Amino acid sequence: MDEDGGVGHFEIITPHLRYLCAMSTAATLVEAIKRQLRAQGMTYQTLSKRLKVSEATVKRDLSRGDFSLSRLDEICDVLGITIADLANAEPTRERRITQFTDEQEKALTADPKLVLITYLLVNRWSFDELTEAFDVTENDLVRALLALDKLGIVRFRPPRGVQLLTARNFSWRKDGPVHAFFLERVVPEYFRTRFEGDGDEFFCVSGSLSQTSRARFKAALDHVTAEFEDLARRDARLPLAERHGCTVILALRDWQFTEFTRFRRKDPGRKT
Repeated sequence: MDEDGGVGHFEIITPHLRYLCAMSTAATLVEAIKRQLRAQGMTYQTLSKRLKVSEATVKRDLSRGDFSLSRLDEICDVLGITIADLANAEPTRERRITQFTDEQEKALTADPKLVLITYLLVNRWSFDELTEAFDVTENDLVRALLALDKLGIVRFRPPRGVQLLTARNFSWRKDGPVHAFFLERVVPEYFRTRFEGDGDEFFCVSGSLSQTSRARFKAALDHVTAEFEDLARRDARLPLAERHGCTVILALRDWQFTEFTRFRRKDPGRKT
């Protein structure tokens, strides 16, 4: 009752407000959970396995938002966050990393294990997939993730929460420390092996092209690269057992083999 003997307006709308707040909170938590799943590259299937429930149950819970507090607590435990983190989470508007700095890449190449883990995280591997596929202890992985967090490459929330800070169009720096690491240690090993596996291909073609033709061919290479990256992003949602590591090297440069060029005339226009 108010001072005039009437029913206060606040009391009339309180039940409705409570209902709206409850609905709003549930929707906010569900969206925050989905953002965390996307950030950590975790599929519904992976989440269901960690929760020991069916994938259909996870999909139903995250579509209706009517799961119990105990289930919410279990989800947070899997994601390595707290309920408070979810409640306070806002859609990220920060600028994502499109390339690492020279200092970041130098820190990575100082420890090849960091290069490997970063490469896999960029390709949307999860914490569990890393420990499952590689001979690395959980403590070693935690230490590596703490180092990457310090470098500003990921946000790590122990024990297992990993949020990658790179953008969808992330690329390694050309002629940077990781590029040098790749040329010195990866490329020689890559070409020492034979391309005889199922689906392997190797082409080495050369010829003389005009600047117009080179530009056209470069555009084709850009298209192939973009398609590979798009397929990799899509397949990152699949279970680890259905994905296989693939490496494609595409290159185009004004270059001739030195064992051939040593026979060239110094002045192409002069006849002997």
